[in-house]
Amino acid sequence: MAEMNMLHAINDALSIAMTDDECMVVFGEDVGHFGGVFRATSGLQEKFGRERCFNTPLTEQGIAGFANGLASNGMTAVAEIQFADYIFPAFDQIVNETAKFRYRSGNQFNVGGLTFRTPYGGGIAGGHYHSQSPEAYFTQTPGLKVVVPRNPEQAKGLLLASIRDPNPVIFFEPKRLYRASVGEVPAGDFVIELGKAEVVKVGSDITLLGWGAQMEILEKAAKMAEKDGISCEIVDLRTLSPWDVDTVAASVKKTGRLLINHEAPLTGGFAGEIAAQIQQECFLHLESPISRVCGLDTPYPLILEKEYMPDELKTYEAIKASVNY
Repeated sequence: MAEMNMLHAINDALSIAMTDDECMVVFGEDVGHFGGVFRATSGLQEKFGRERCFNTPLTEQGIAGFANGLASNGMTAVAEIQFADYIFPAFDQIVNETAKFRYRSGNQFNVGGLTFRTPYGGGIAGGHYHSQSPEAYFTQTPGLKVVVPRNPEQAKGLLLASIRDPNPVIFFEPKRLYRASVGEVPAGDFVIELGKAEVVKVGSDITLLGWGAQMEILEKAAKMAEKDGISCEIVDLRTLSPWDVDTVAASVKKTGRLLINHEAPLTGGFAGEIAAQIQQECFLHLESPISRVCGLDTPYPLILEKEYMPDELKTYEAIKASVNY
């Protein structure tokens, strides 16, 4: 085991994957000698050369199109989109080309070796162009996997699994956690299976479900609720597409209640899809309506960032309301 923050864990995963796979390349805006805006790729160009870790022009559509071309020719391509907010110019390439490449070729060609890494979410005073959480846009796109880690260990294991998965993956990194804390991370090569949620805390009264940076929020809210005698089970979804219905449903059937927390806006957020599926699976087990604690249906505000965030206080109030329903 080694002590790492999330950035170090991501960098370590990239280095391990590049050592293991000579056909892997890492590219994006300023990822070369500069190491990216958050320094996640620091040292990779020096270690593996300019042909395997290099800068691209400032064009997200071009990055995605170039990544599709590399991956369709058998390369393992890991493309960085500097902020998740910047992924929208690449949206056409990702949802119309990346996601459908295997399907439209009748499985003769694929871009399964392609991973998009991108930092998402608020909490760093980034304003409306550097704080968005666009994961739900991609969960509606068959052919893509969507993955979000909650801590350094998860980031390393899930990123290595994403890079090696035979399907294209969008790997959303919670940037406010990049340097926020240090955790124990297994040394060397290891993977965490995609598509599997994890019960990180066992409880009996209500299931709290989230992913990424919001897992810390759920843990804080659960501690507050425990003082009121409420036992919370906490589940980290980890992979949003495909998501682990069975693990979530098993938890909700046990607790009878579900609260979903995500930073993206409420309307059209992925919590709505989860709520619909779980009420279908668990209708006769539910003791109260499924709750959603999410961001507001507004552009991400700079000055009112704290008011916008679905924090532990909002979550705690929603837990009490659900249990007392």
